[in-house]
Amino acid sequence: MQIDKVKEPLIAVRRSQYPEGESPEFLLVGRSNVGKSSFINTLIERKNFARTSSKPGKTQTLNFYFINDAFYLVDVPGYGYASVSKDRQKKFGLMIEEYLKERVNLKQVFLLIDYRHKPTEDDCLMYEFLKFYNLDITIVATKYDKIGKNARSKQDKLIKETLKLDACDEFITFSTITKKGRHEVLDIIEKKIK
Repeated sequence: MQIDKVKEPLIAVRRSQYPEGESPEFLLVGRSNVGKSSFINTLIERKNFARTSSKPGKTQTLNFYFINDAFYLVDVPGYGYASVSKDRQKKFGLMIEEYLKERVNLKQVFLLIDYRHKPTEDDCLMYEFLKFYNLDITIVATKYDKIGKNARSKQDKLIKETLKLDACDEFITFSTITKKGRHEVLDIIEKKIK
């Protein structure tokens, strides 16, 4: 898939602000600092289109990126960041849950996890939460290039076993440096928008 057109994101915090129409949507979830903005920039081949930040917890809204006038990438607040107040974390949770429960446009969820580490309790809870809603899920393990070749099969096994990954859910290793995984993600999107 060639990415020719990307629009500035439409920002939403409630259902009435979601984009109108029937364009398919692909949700990106993951803990703060997992690299969602870098993931978006790699997919759309634009530098700094989605703002990256060294400070976790920057995204505080649902951000709908309209791609090729055909589909949306939907970025949501990262979870598991301690300095965000409990009250705000709860609001984020309700905002995401409303989207998951109500949105018929949602075709696929990409759950981003950090390949360098064992999935956190929050990662496991998010995976279970998404499974509860019977959503199509792809695990995207970011920062793949940070792990040496000899340790990768052990790391794959650790991640899949910790998440208790369903056989039907895809697992993609991803690197913003080498672009590994980019085509696999775009292939999934392309199949769902046909």
